[in-house]
Amino acid sequence: MNCTQIRLELGLPKPIRLLHISDTHLSYADERDDERKRVLAEQRRVCFEGTDSGRCMRYLDEAISHVKANCDLLLHTGDLIDFVSYRNLDLAREKLADVPNFVATGNHEFSLYVGEAFEDTAYKMQSMPLVQPAFGNDLLFASRRIGGVNLVAVDDSYYHFNSDQLKQLKSEVEKGDPILLLLHTPLHTDELFHEAMESHHQECAYLAGTPEEKLQRYAPDRQIQQRPTPETLEFIEYVRQCPAIRAILAGHLHFTYNYSGAFSPYANQYVVGGGYYNCAEEFELI
Repeated sequence: MNCTQIRLELGLPKPIRLLHISDTHLSYADERDDERKRVLAEQRRVCFEGTDSGRCMRYLDEAISHVKANCDLLLHTGDLIDFVSYRNLDLAREKLADVPNFVATGNHEFSLYVGEAFEDTAYKMQSMPLVQPAFGNDLLFASRRIGGVNLVAVDDSYYHFNSDQLKQLKSEVEKGDPILLLLHTPLHTDELFHEAMESHHQECAYLAGTPEEKLQRYAPDRQIQQRPTPETLEFIEYVRQCPAIRAILAGHLHFTYNYSGAFSPYANQYVVGGGYYNCAEEFELI
């Protein structure tokens, strides 16, 4: 694995080890799915595996084996699967059942056919009844307290937060434990925006909370997709001002390396590279 070692001092009674991965993009379908979906699976596997057939599954298995031998928990911050299919959901269920885990959802968890529709809450809820049972925690908002730290996963897969999520986050803060916030889409910082746009020459930065003046560099459809709502900005500002939130873990950007940078006076943001590149971050919490 291309694994970065990270140590966070949180005042815990004993150390905890967590392995963070994201964006595995399992791309499979079988006879239960229609022909269009089976063709899509073949095309998407080539996108993520090239000539190294099976590497997405192999890298996921490697991460799971590492957790079993060395860590307390696997953290996955979304896009474990590339699109909704019976085979992909079976694989998600099987792989997660094999290792202690906690997940945040990605946008691809709900993609019926990749790129075929504008993704919003109504679109997401079409497949939620099929997708949710494959995962061990609630995909919209979930928390898990382990060894004196509170892991909180919040769905921002479509670049937005809502008022209910902010209310739930405030309730978790009131419990008093230090929080690791798990997201799929990273939160905007000027440094990360520059990394995406200038170092990677992307068409847009794919961040939540990007200011309007920077959105003007995007194509109109990307502006609509990523323009933050008032509720989104309120959520992000709360995170920025909250001393209890000690780290933000995200994915989504498909870098070939792991990125970290300051988000607030209290927390760094850690964006793990693509799982299909075998990127991972191992956190030692003490």
